[in-house]
Amino acid sequence: MTIFSKIVAGEIPSYKCAENDEFYAFLDISPVAQGHTLVVPKREVDYLFDLADDELSRMVVFAKQVAAAIKTAFPCRKVGMAVLGLEVNHAHIHLVPLKTEGDMDFRKPKLELAPEVMADTAARILKAFEAAKN
Repeated sequence: MTIFSKIVAGEIPSYKCAENDEFYAFLDISPVAQGHTLVVPKREVDYLFDLADDELSRMVVFAKQVAAAIKTAFPCRKVGMAVLGLEVNHAHIHLVPLKTEGDMDFRKPKLELAPEVMADTAARILKAFEAAKN
């Protein structure tokens, strides 16, 4: 079981940003920018492109909805999307609020945000996500 599967199962705490029956979005604990969110399928799959076409399509649409919530919660020029997947063997999409292209540089030092800042960040994104559904 991957660390992301344990997060989805609630065995490891996370800062939830969005959820539906198939996918879960939560803050990256080593963010490159405030609001950096990971989107994962609840079903454990190692590689994004191992997902069936229809499941991958639904995941990208879910990520689009999460990106809109991030942009609402943290006004930025755009929300960048990256698929890396070498550190955790569980398909995932990174969503990062962008003011400049440099904001998406995963080689730069990661932010260290206090737990209360992380909780507030997740709450703001979740609130925007939920509001868009209504």
